[in-house]
Amino acid sequence: MIASLSKNTISQYSVTYKIWWMFCKDNNLNVFKYCPRSVLQFLTEQYNKGSAYGTLNNHRSALSLLLGGEVGADEQIKRLLKGAYRSRPATPKYVRTWDPKIVLDHIASFGPNKELSLEKITKKLVILLTLCTGQRVQSLSLIKLSNIMKCANGIKIVISDIIKTSAPGREQPMLFLPYYESNKDICPATTLEDYVTITANLRSKESEYLLLTIKSPHKVACAQTISRWVKQTLGESGVDVSVFSAHSTRHASTSAARSAGVSLDIIRKTAGWTKTSEAFAKFYHRPIIDEGNFAKAVLD
Repeated sequence: MIASLSKNTISQYSVTYKIWWMFCKDNNLNVFKYCPRSVLQFLTEQYNKGSAYGTLNNHRSALSLLLGGEVGADEQIKRLLKGAYRSRPATPKYVRTWDPKIVLDHIASFGPNKELSLEKITKKLVILLTLCTGQRVQSLSLIKLSNIMKCANGIKIVISDIIKTSAPGREQPMLFLPYYESNKDICPATTLEDYVTITANLRSKESEYLLLTIKSPHKVACAQTISRWVKQTLGESGVDVSVFSAHSTRHASTSAARSAGVSLDIIRKTAGWTKTSEAFAKFYHRPIIDEGNFAKAVLD
């Protein structure tokens, strides 16, 4: 059962279980026994404390795993959640997004890759990876050297580890970084090659992942560290990081690609959404502040 859940899901559910345990303790209830009235009371209390529909739905999912499928099937609970959605609807995190050009101009000013400090070449590569692939930092943290393949017009990268969007029957992401001859200062494929060369002597024999921490000893960089680098670079470029998080690169890149005429099918496939996913239209496609493939459209 536990193996079927991702680390993020376990973390989310743990929050619910702590609150549920306190609720049951205060009301002399059996933590593991399903009672529709008790679950309704629990969800209502969370709503009255400010929880929106998304949070309540997470609670329902967590309790369904703990108490059984009746929680998710109960018509009264469904009605309560529908009421929460209508009275406190979820809103997109961003109404607009930033123009990737201001960040690309910033990293282009760094100078030749092989003359950069480890910090600058790392941040440059990470930004180019996020913008040119539209992927989450989780995917970038899982890039393995053995899965990087050079071809005539760029570099292909297979993400072989399980990620958020992995599912039975669904293809694992295949990232592509082109050789961008129009402006070699922001060429993602060349930057990756230079990064691998610069970090070659810093790697331990067991270091199979691409991105390393900046400070010695140079360990494998986790998703949180990569997010911090992205946010720092956004701030240095002039993006308002009090509003935009590291994840906003996904909004900025996919919106820029769409504005440049890239088809929805290519955007969905590149960023890791399914063919029928409406995530881009609902949550990611935003007008850019200051207004043939995905990566080149972003770089242009």
